[in-house]
Amino acid sequence: MNAQEGTFSTLGHTDVTMDDMAARGAELERRMRDQGGHAGVADSCRPITDILTRVGDKWSVMVVMLLGNGTKRFNEMRRVIGGISQRMLTLTLRGLERDGLVTRTVFPTVPPRVDYALTDLGRSLLIPISALGVWAYGHRDAIDAARQAFDARADAGAGPDT
Repeated sequence: MNAQEGTFSTLGHTDVTMDDMAARGAELERRMRDQGGHAGVADSCRPITDILTRVGDKWSVMVVMLLGNGTKRFNEMRRVIGGISQRMLTLTLRGLERDGLVTRTVFPTVPPRVDYALTDLGRSLLIPISALGVWAYGHRDAIDAARQAFDARADAGAGPDT
């Protein structure tokens, strides 16, 4: 929250109130209704869906955070991350490189040396990823409690819709 109670900053906008956010939600709802449900919303969200899918998966987040500490080689990343297969790390790095978040530099040595580093665009992703991590860490107890309550209801035969 900012100095004025009830406001907060968003990327590119400052001092956004809860009323502003409610108005945006109402506008989104109206557009969904006018376009017959979710189809119009999906079309308008499509440009960012691929990006969010890439940067939102667990391996990409780990790679970006690791490369935030500096240039790394493939096997070094694989050792530090742990649990990721060679193929999955390769696919993750290729996707991040394709999206302009990571650079791959091959050095003509024997054996070949390949370094990976974040681009400026990739470094700009560290801020929102870190913020999400801080949020998740700060709310883990509440999330665990919600999960336990949900599971208890499900175990008691009361489905998630009741």
